[in-house]
Amino acid sequence: MTQLHTKCGTAKCGTVALLGVPNAGKSTLTNALVGTKVSIVTHKVQTTRTRITGIAMWGDTQIVLIDTPGIFTPKRRLDRAMVNAAWAGAGGADVVCVLVDATTPDNRDTKGIINTLKQHGKKAVLVLNKVDLVAKDSLFAIADTFWQSGVFDDVFMVSATNGSGVDSFKQWLASQMPVGDYICDPEAVSTVPNRLLAAEITREKVFLNVHEELPYTLTVETEQWQDFANGDIRITQVIFVQRQNHRSILLGKGGHKIKHIGTQARNELCELFDTKVHLFLHVKVKQNWQNDTERYRGMGLDFTP
Repeated sequence: MTQLHTKCGTAKCGTVALLGVPNAGKSTLTNALVGTKVSIVTHKVQTTRTRITGIAMWGDTQIVLIDTPGIFTPKRRLDRAMVNAAWAGAGGADVVCVLVDATTPDNRDTKGIINTLKQHGKKAVLVLNKVDLVAKDSLFAIADTFWQSGVFDDVFMVSATNGSGVDSFKQWLASQMPVGDYICDPEAVSTVPNRLLAAEITREKVFLNVHEELPYTLTVETEQWQDFANGDIRITQVIFVQRQNHRSILLGKGGHKIKHIGTQARNELCELFDTKVHLFLHVKVKQNWQNDTERYRGMGLDFTP
């Protein structure tokens, strides 16, 4: 990222990595801290596949948030690439936060994250999320259990969904940022390219409308992007699936399902880019897309052997 000089010599800027297991609420918290949507959110696990960088401002302080993929025990090449991206996001961050779903704190993969941090002598901040769903007495007991690991320097309790505790957490993050020039445009909310963000929005709508394992065996790519003189945008995207029957499921009877997904995605893209968006979706079968380096490059992931 290009470093931007600021007018105020007291400006501060730093990076914050959010680690956690799938569905802990990292993307929801990132969006809440930024103040707008920069990362897709669904009720399904493993929604985030790449490192999403959100930009939050607190006064003269810029907080660059790295929303990482969930860390879990990988089974496939894509899984390994996602987990590697998560750990890479933590490397060099000024603050590392471990987000824990307070409703399911006793998680094997969460323990694995803590053990890895401990092995590398890395300190972190514990962020208990979804605290509005758990009794206060239980929260203190959960926090104490994690504190005993010796990894955490501080503990915060938030609800990324309803905003409880988010401002206090954001203010604290700002206080931890080092003095220095901004590394991102202070008017921007994310460093994610619009083409990738548009593809992620469509993938989110697929996740919300298609069930079972299908969402995890597909990917979305923005194939064409055209800006018109009147401000309109024409976007052509391809949804790659691994099997012909997956294509049929996604299309739906008479193309009804893909039209519904397209309408949802187009409406959000119009709001996001504040202009009229013409969205065209195509579904193609590509059996081994998870072994294709080009697909990984499109998602911002490294192709992991």
